[in-house]
Amino acid sequence: MAPKRILTSGDLVADRRADYAAMLIESGDALAAADLMEQALELAPGWSAGWFRLGEYREKAGLVEPAVEAYRRVAASDDAALFGVDLKLAALGAAETPALPPSAYVEGLFDDYADRFETALVEKLGYSVPKKLAALIRTAKGDAHFALAVDLGCGTGLLGPEIGDCVSALEGYDLSENMLAKARAKGVYRHLARADLSLSPEASGLFDGLEQGRADLVAAADVMMYLGDLDAAFANAAALAAAGGLFAFSVEKDEAQTGFSLRPSLRYAHSRAHVETMLARHGLSPVACEETVIRMDAGQPITGLLFLARK
Repeated sequence: MAPKRILTSGDLVADRRADYAAMLIESGDALAAADLMEQALELAPGWSAGWFRLGEYREKAGLVEPAVEAYRRVAASDDAALFGVDLKLAALGAAETPALPPSAYVEGLFDDYADRFETALVEKLGYSVPKKLAALIRTAKGDAHFALAVDLGCGTGLLGPEIGDCVSALEGYDLSENMLAKARAKGVYRHLARADLSLSPEASGLFDGLEQGRADLVAAADVMMYLGDLDAAFANAAALAAAGGLFAFSVEKDEAQTGFSLRPSLRYAHSRAHVETMLARHGLSPVACEETVIRMDAGQPITGLLFLARK
């Protein structure tokens, strides 16, 4: 999906044709939509969002090579990172799978998604990770309270209320300011701030004026699927966790059991063996692993793995 803030071409006629194309794609006529987008781009050939939309329309019409051509136009532009176009090219077999998506792409995706996030994810897609992850955490902790929990990639704050009764203080971090605003409105987080888990602990934003090793619980619900290479994310979790602290998180399961892979949804899947290797690299020992359906996607259940590890 093209970022909303750059959807306009700057040419009224081109924008009008693009609007008609959007109506056609909603009605299921991808070929006609692609034709109208081509006309729009004749008027605005430098419009990156238009080329991205053309790629999507061609893809939906089954025109794979023409879609790749359109995506490559975006990849050559200054706006490439905003669209995560390398992910699109990789999903179509036209490029190597990136180890990580551009942070600008993930930030824009969730900034645009924030207002409808909970309705779409929970009510329409049956997203269940926060409740299931909270149950796994309680199994390990029993009746004891956590002094401080850190919710990584907290989004709109779905996990916070699920673990709030067993946490004395709760911090939340996310890449998207719009998602943080939604979490702030819930009133369950003591501290909320922007952070980037794809960066090193020193650069992530998790330790700006705050100590390492401060949390006895670090949680990340539905976060790792937006990161292929988990090295930086696990380094951040390990840096946050106190000795003996727990790290609870979810991944989409990679059935190939070889490492991680990029799905057509542009989310990553990880194998259990790969996750456990990465945990060991950062001094984290697996405590529990539970396989479960975590959401629906295009009418199909998505199998995930819920992990609990200890530092």
